[in-house]
Amino acid sequence: MRKTVDSIKTQTFRDFEVWIIDGNSSEETQEYLSKLEAPFFYQSKIDKGIYDAMNTGISFSKGEWLYFLGAGDLLENENILKLVSNKLNLNLDILFGNIRYDTIKFTSKFSSLLWIKNTLHHQSVFYNKKLFSEINYEISYKVLADYDFNLNLYCKNIKAEKMDAIISNCDKEGISKDYKWSLYREELKLKNARSNSVFHPLFFLLVAFKFIFRKI
Repeated sequence: MRKTVDSIKTQTFRDFEVWIIDGNSSEETQEYLSKLEAPFFYQSKIDKGIYDAMNTGISFSKGEWLYFLGAGDLLENENILKLVSNKLNLNLDILFGNIRYDTIKFTSKFSSLLWIKNTLHHQSVFYNKKLFSEINYEISYKVLADYDFNLNLYCKNIKAEKMDAIISNCDKEGISKDYKWSLYREELKLKNARSNSVFHPLFFLLVAFKFIFRKI
């Protein structure tokens, strides 16, 4: 978490607030959080998982745009928020760029490819807060609620714009990198919930293939 906070502290753009939602972790972490000064704020309490914490952060936020980083994720450089701020427009619903894991770049896409896999990493996306006025992250999904949210936005045909920049360097140890069947079960559930039943057998075959491919 410290390196994540440090990557925010170095930003040349300063017109933001940061809510750190801590799941009642160690005394050492809470002591560190208590010493942070504005624009950093925190809450530490037991929650129902990552997306419950993200929903809490949304409820506390006062800004017009929201961005989510996990503990261990880093903003790409000290000027990235300044670059993004020059492109934000309230007529947009989302503005997104790319991410990387160490030296490997991942290009984000907001397209029909979302039906195949999550091509829009939440660490690459700035969300207009108005999107959360009616829906939040579905906390019944423990790993893929961000995927579900992004697919929902795609189905609603929202206004999205891509910027050619790497937004963040993501932690390789995130929970979505634990390729258990429970992950693929969530993927199947969210796709079925947002599609016609005619496509459900196809989604099952796709998810089963991805699971088997990861195991061999």
